[in-house]
Amino acid sequence: MDQTVLDWQPDHRDQSAPVLRVGKVSRRFGGVTALDDISFTLGAGQVLGIIGRSGAGKSTLIRCLNGLERPDAGRIEIEGRDVTNLSERGWQKERQRIGMIFQHFNLLSTRTVIQNVALPLKLAGVAKAERLARATALLDLVGLADKAHAYPAHLSGGQKQRVGIARALASDPALLLCDEATSALDPETTLSILALLRRINEEMGLTIVLITHEMNVARRIADRVLVLADGRVAEEGPVREVLMAPRAEETRQLLAAASLGFEDAGRPVREVPHGHFA
Repeated sequence: MDQTVLDWQPDHRDQSAPVLRVGKVSRRFGGVTALDDISFTLGAGQVLGIIGRSGAGKSTLIRCLNGLERPDAGRIEIEGRDVTNLSERGWQKERQRIGMIFQHFNLLSTRTVIQNVALPLKLAGVAKAERLARATALLDLVGLADKAHAYPAHLSGGQKQRVGIARALASDPALLLCDEATSALDPETTLSILALLRRINEEMGLTIVLITHEMNVARRIADRVLVLADGRVAEEGPVREVLMAPRAEETRQLLAAASLGFEDAGRPVREVPHGHFA
């Protein structure tokens, strides 16, 4: 890996404080409660898998975490800063500390791979030479150095998601939010993307929140899991404890679906050779 990726750090990062703290957060839409009293804390370098079926509240939660929704009650802190009621201008600055990976990649079709990766730095006013050097190092990190000048239309789904990961890392975020990042990928490509995210977590110490409906995804990468059901926390704890002795019925049902291989249109997750890049 290019050492530039590891050395590109902000001047004031407090490794002792939690990166993310969510306290009693609720969000309602009319008479529908999307989130009800959600609380959890995530330390630096941890990976949290937030699992739930469609309608459990996962999308609303992640939109609260990146400022696209404002909670009706509760508090959200990122690196010790209360972001609950930030203005849009305040969120524009805060989002430089938050990387986002999307289910459907959200790449600009008229820009090359390296231009897509460098875009957040361009918007932040980083000089061209610096942002291109950073983008080049990140493409090497995700295994796409040879695709720098290709356009998204010429990439596979797995390659597009690797570009999305590189772009999310461009501004050196403290927190990486992954919104169903593997749901549009086949099982083998999913495994390679999860392996990449785990490597990034371990080598860069990046804190990750992974939103998914697939227990097998959380099983492979998360340190802790939080199970959502009907907008409430059904269960939360270390992955091993939750998998070995689930307390909530919702968790048991998700585990049963995973064991039968029914989470992803009935296709079981399979291992891929070490070092495989999709």
